[in-house]
Amino acid sequence: MSDPTRTSQSTRHATDPAGAAARTPAAAVAPTSRHPLAAAFRLLITAAALTGVVLAALGTAAPAQLLTRFTVQANLAAAVIAACSAHRAWTGRRPVSPRITGALVPFLFLPALLHYVFPAADPIAFTLPAATPGAVRAVSDQLLYTVTPLAALADWLLLTAPRGFRPSCAWQWPAYPLLYLACTLAFPAATGAPSPTAATAATLAPALCALPLITIGIDQVRPAPRLHKNRISPTGISPLK
Repeated sequence: MSDPTRTSQSTRHATDPAGAAARTPAAAVAPTSRHPLAAAFRLLITAAALTGVVLAALGTAAPAQLLTRFTVQANLAAAVIAACSAHRAWTGRRPVSPRITGALVPFLFLPALLHYVFPAADPIAFTLPAATPGAVRAVSDQLLYTVTPLAALADWLLLTAPRGFRPSCAWQWPAYPLLYLACTLAFPAATGAPSPTAATAATLAPALCALPLITIGIDQVRPAPRLHKNRISPTGISPLK
């Protein structure tokens, strides 16, 4: 039986263009698919998330304690993942796994929903601690609770292909928020937030599981973004079309 990985003698010594193309792996001649606009947009997400965190730190008396808040953790994760996605889009490398990028959507929208539904409350450290109203805090809240979540939503809906999430994400994504909820119940002093009531915890737990399910459901039915087709066949050896 012939070895499909070896090149035949006639192909190996061919000097015409067709023979040369046959001896060249398809991966070596495939054009790099770069997306500079997507890279620029994701850099803006990184800038918005980091700016919101820095402004929040400037507006509080204990900046280090903000690292225990879910809002800050989610926005820092969004900044890192968006920067990595921007680099890959700019260089044409494979995108970050949807299992990672998709988790940002429910992670960012959970504190945003709590902030707008319960603006006067401090729901067990999922949002920023209460502070004296001011311009710095107002800008920080807008960046952390509005700009970054909506930008992550737009990136997912407009710049990524649909049906990339797997059913296993439905239990993987809520794992950390549920663990965070359990830690705030067991060790409320560690986050600097008041101890949650049983009613609050019972309300948040289903929401932590519902947001990933909603995200996965939308991903299964949303249309694919309009992408330009490559006019060069990736496997053919004929001249360029």
